[in-house]
Amino acid sequence: MPYEYREYRQDPLEAGEVRSVLDSLDVGPKEVLRRNDRAFKELGLTGDEDDDTLVGLMADHPTLLQRPIGLYEGRAVVGRPPEKLLELVGVTE
Repeated sequence: MPYEYREYRQDPLEAGEVRSVLDSLDVGPKEVLRRNDRAFKELGLTGDEDDDTLVGLMADHPTLLQRPIGLYEGRAVVGRPPEKLLELVGVTE
C-alpha cells in the first residue's frame, strides 16, 4: 500500500493542518501534547494553555505534537505502538 511520509521538522504542519489532524484523531491538542519535549520546557508551558495557543505552538514547534501520526481515509491514529498504524489501514496479523 503506497504512503506519503512527511518530515515534520523540514515541512511542519501549519495551524490549520494541525487542527485538521486533531479533528481526524478526534482529540484536543492537550491529548497529543508532548510534555517531555524540550520546547515544552523552554517555552515554559504548563499544558493548561488554551487550545488555540497550543495549536499555534504545535505549528511553530512541531516536536510538541505526538508522532508518528497516520492519516488514512479521513481517519487518523497516533502510531504508538506502531501496530496502530497497521490497524488504521486494515492490516491485521
